[in-house]
This record gives sequence, C-alpha cells and structure tokens, in this order.
Amino acid sequence: MELYEGLLTRRSIRKYTGGKIETDKILAIVKAGMYAPSANNKRPWHFIIIDDREILKKIMEVHPYASMLAEASHAIAVCGDDSLQNGVDYYKLDCSNASQNILLAAHSMGLGAVWLAVEPRTERIDAIVRILGLPDHIHPVSIISLGVPVAIPNHLPDRYEEAKIRMNRW
Repeated sequence: MELYEGLLTRRSIRKYTGGKIETDKILAIVKAGMYAPSANNKRPWHFIIIDDREILKKIMEVHPYASMLAEASHAIAVCGDDSLQNGVDYYKLDCSNASQNILLAAHSMGLGAVWLAVEPRTERIDAIVRILGLPDHIHPVSIISLGVPVAIPNHLPDRYEEAKIRMNRW
C-alpha cells in the first residue's frame, strides 16, 4: 500500500475475529511508533504492550469506549515520560504523533486498530495509572486497540473540506 493511500483509507476498526497477532508484527507496529516526530527529538514515550485478558477487561471497565478490547488481540498503551520531554506537556503532542504512526502501521499490515483517548480525562488517566502500575513521571496518553479485523471498510468518505483552507492569513 502506498503511503498516501494508507493515510486516506485508514479507519477505526472495532470488530475483531479474536485471532492473535504475531509478536513480530506487534513489535514492528511499536517500532513505527518510535519513528514518530517529537519535539527536539526527545522521544518521551514508552509503550506497554498488553495481551493479558484480565488487564484488558479492567481497561474496559474504566474506559467508556473500550468495549472492542473484548475481542482485541492486543492493546498498546502509549505513555509520556515527563522527565524526557522538551517542555511542559510536550509529551502529549509527541505521544499523539506516535499513536498515529501505530495506527498507520497496523493499517499497512491489514490489521484493525482504534485509538482510545486517555488524555485529558483525569478519571481515565488515574484509572490507567492504577491498572498499569505507572510511576509518577509516566502518564498514559492513549491506548491503541489492535486485532484481526472482521471486515475492512471499502468505502472512502469525502472528508476534504475546502472551506477550512486559508492561504497565508485568516
């Protein structure tokens, strides 16, 4: 798949077969996350690969949009390290870039993925910190659900909005 085509055809996939994704693919997806741009190349991210069904269940109990984890092969928690960031709250931006790379890498492999926001919801942050046992300087930004898709949508919605484009100034 060409990169531009992948950018336009990636969709949030929430229905999975329950099949297991191979470890080498999961690691390749995480590697793609590590190649995201970050402020001053600080790379303030850590990735927690989750395939423990009990942990996935606990996440579903605290995140209102995480029901797809019931059939997911894995989840990846993308976490920011405030001791490595370029400035206050930069880890949020950098980890968002890493999350997008993870989503695109999964799509390029024919896998299903969906982004679950943890930041900026305090109740979600606190719950994920507790579930994953994160130290004080590590903050959950997102969780990416990964699975073997039941189906891949073939409809390309028109999201181009010319009215949202300006040249040089507002």
